[in-house]
Amino acid sequence: MSTPTTALPVTEQPATTPRTMQAVVFDDFGAPEVLVAREIPIPEVRPHDLLVRNASIGVNRADLLHRKGAYGRAYFGDADTMGLEIAGTVVAMGPEVQGFAVGDRVMGIVGGGAYAELSRIDHRMAMPVPAGMDLVAAGAVAEVFVTAHEALFHLARLHAGESVLIHAAAGGVGSAAVQLAHAAGARVFATAGGDKRGAVLGCGADVFIDYRSEDFQAVVAQATQGRGVDVVIDFIGAPYLQRNVRSLADGGRLVSVGLLGGAQGAELPMDVVLYRHLQIFGTVMKSRPPEVKQAMVQRFAQQWLPALAAGVIRPVIDSTFALADAAQAHRRMESGASIGKILLLPEVR
Repeated sequence: MSTPTTALPVTEQPATTPRTMQAVVFDDFGAPEVLVAREIPIPEVRPHDLLVRNASIGVNRADLLHRKGAYGRAYFGDADTMGLEIAGTVVAMGPEVQGFAVGDRVMGIVGGGAYAELSRIDHRMAMPVPAGMDLVAAGAVAEVFVTAHEALFHLARLHAGESVLIHAAAGGVGSAAVQLAHAAGARVFATAGGDKRGAVLGCGADVFIDYRSEDFQAVVAQATQGRGVDVVIDFIGAPYLQRNVRSLADGGRLVSVGLLGGAQGAELPMDVVLYRHLQIFGTVMKSRPPEVKQAMVQRFAQQWLPALAAGVIRPVIDSTFALADAAQAHRRMESGASIGKILLLPEVR
């Protein structure tokens, strides 16, 4: 991170940015083909903003929900267009920015507007890209690692010597959670399809569970002599709720991060929750107020950026697509075949 400076008013920043940019938009909700590339005005830089020329843009499951209409025409703080995370180079900034300068390499979380050549990001949501990290790879860091960190450590309070069961461990957030838990000294149980075993074990899982052919509750019970795990990080929802709860040890903590399997028909064994003194949390980043997102980013940055720089944790990248090919990237994510992050790369022009 650069030495803190007093930014000039944005109108006095070097005039290196165009008036328009390529962005991915959609006129109607629907399948991936509704996504189209279009020239739109560059975003106005507000007092706390960095304007970033994007080198890499993370694709997230929330983007698929946005495209399908789950959020309506929602505004999440930065833009009403799609996208949650970016990495790139600062080209302009507002007068109240501290700690960054034009030319800095940054990565971070935005409240919409990532699917574009340029995005604005509140500087309190941005992190410096470690010196040895490629800017493309940096686009696969912010959302997954901040989300995983929040679930594991801020909510579940996981610490060394404990055990954790992480579902969907080959996905972006799942693979980040496996790495963080392993680096923190926890014993990691991880579920995914059997074809992803090598990738999940490579992230640091101690026990791999093929969700297609194995019952994770039975595997956990056998491996822990019936005690259970201290923490469960779940992305599936209703179909796993009862088994998740029964897989927890006394005083265990369940954190729900997603609903890939839906929310209907969930059955909660209240007797187990009561007599084992369990805690259940829910967390989602997209709809959080800006100040909460800022705190989440800063918690991760303060504790884990050195580990990222040292290669102790690393972004896992499945594939990259040109920004204009966002529809193909969404199809890739919807296929369920991806391991780690899918990235969009703006064309250099």
